[in-house]
Amino acid sequence: MQKELLKMSGVSKSFGENIVLKDINFTINKGEIVGLVGENGAGKSTLMKIIFGMSVIEETGGYNGEMLFQGKKVKFKSSFDALNAGIGMVHQEFSLIPGFKASENIVLNRESLEKSYLKEIFGERISKINFQKNTERAKVAISHLGIDLNVDTKVEEMPVAHMQFTEIAREIERENVKLLVLDEPTAVLTEKEAEILLKTMKRLASEGIAIIFITHRLDEIMDVSDRVIVLRDGVMMSELETSKTDVNEITKLMIGRSISNEKSRKKSEEKSEETILEIKKLWVDMPGEKVKNINLKIRKGEILGLGGMAGQGKVGVANGIMGLYTAGGEVLYKGSKIELNSPKVPLENGLYFVSEDRKEVGLILDEEINMNIAYPSIYIKNRFLKSKYFGLLKSVDTEAIKNNTENYIKKLEIKCVNGNQKVGELSGGNQQKVCLAKAFTINPELLFISEPTRGIDIGAKKIVLETLKEYNRQSGMTIILTSSELEELRAVCDRVAIITEGEVAGILSPEDDLLEFGKLMTGLKGDKNE
Repeated sequence: MQKELLKMSGVSKSFGENIVLKDINFTINKGEIVGLVGENGAGKSTLMKIIFGMSVIEETGGYNGEMLFQGKKVKFKSSFDALNAGIGMVHQEFSLIPGFKASENIVLNRESLEKSYLKEIFGERISKINFQKNTERAKVAISHLGIDLNVDTKVEEMPVAHMQFTEIAREIERENVKLLVLDEPTAVLTEKEAEILLKTMKRLASEGIAIIFITHRLDEIMDVSDRVIVLRDGVMMSELETSKTDVNEITKLMIGRSISNEKSRKKSEEKSEETILEIKKLWVDMPGEKVKNINLKIRKGEILGLGGMAGQGKVGVANGIMGLYTAGGEVLYKGSKIELNSPKVPLENGLYFVSEDRKEVGLILDEEINMNIAYPSIYIKNRFLKSKYFGLLKSVDTEAIKNNTENYIKKLEIKCVNGNQKVGELSGGNQQKVCLAKAFTINPELLFISEPTRGIDIGAKKIVLETLKEYNRQSGMTIILTSSELEELRAVCDRVAIITEGEVAGILSPEDDLLEFGKLMTGLKGDKNE
């Protein structure tokens, strides 16, 4: 009989009024690999933060329910408590020190020290590090992984795969590690490297270490895990034995069926076959995004959706083309090459971008609504300017700006005092509407819009999406819509391109079977590419 290591009972968590986990119950046994899957926003990260005792949980009111580790009730106040209890975690973002060797990273803050009588007198502050002993310890940790890695190599000189293995080695080198949480560990690895890591996981499990394996790659879940837990919208949909399920069942549980009326889904309309934007071999160097080789043709007047799991590259496409991050490849707009790495060029050519990061990129929080909406049109299209002194000088037409703002306050139902209110005083949803008002005011021929309904309520979502469809129909604006919400894409887009591993995995109609979307998002080949 397997020994119970971790038990979660009735675990729930809210951030303000937003419930992100609802009554989660499961157990993990010693030496067991349990897959944890779910769409973006399903609650995976929050659950791991609870297990690993990350401070954000305590700082936001803690959580309800009970967590037992090795039969004892625990409620970690910090990650140090979790580490001391025997829980290690390898995060998606590396936390290694680039200038340190692999060995130094593996034993960091737990270094072996040389014996000295002076230490007894003056304390550990004058102790010398025993480099030979630390190197030996690092080699032992690496040997458990079954790979060939030189522990004297500096992290900054390593390939990405070796960085990932160094992270894992650091966690298992801790004397009492019993549970290891791996968050998307194969996301940065090649197929061959991923195979090695999966073998490593099996090896560690055979030594008695339990593993929680978070990944979007369902074929890897089927290959390595004993059980799989499926989350959707903070609810634990199912807990399945891997040997008794398949990828299709897991995908359906992850994504679910449309909660909206099928009739509301966008029906493909006749659109121009003319290509307005062609993307060739695009790569983008954007932290957290994997844009490696995007090849895509966008038709004039269509709404094209970009979907996919987090970090797979969908968000990076617009950011690269619009010059916010270093990019390479070729982008043709109306047949002419657009210069990359220059934010001014796409704007001057009639392209515009509503960023997913509205606070850092989209808005001037200390400025009033009026000017936030008008600024791009003033500087790019010379709108809202009036001539003075027989055309010798131009000044800002404040009355025209005010009228424009009032129009969009009414149209988008922006909740504010008036156009003179500072944008920073608005709620997140209303800030998002101001970003949209900016875009609609400048009225570009092609609009990139990323995560337009993130953080806004259902009513506001409907207004935003309906307005996008309206501008597309009435003015023929081409819209490239990036979203983490699959049903949102299916509701408004003519076609949906799924980005996986930094490439276009396939292009689907919004009317295609939901399972086909799930397959492309999880790295499996779908049936359509149009």
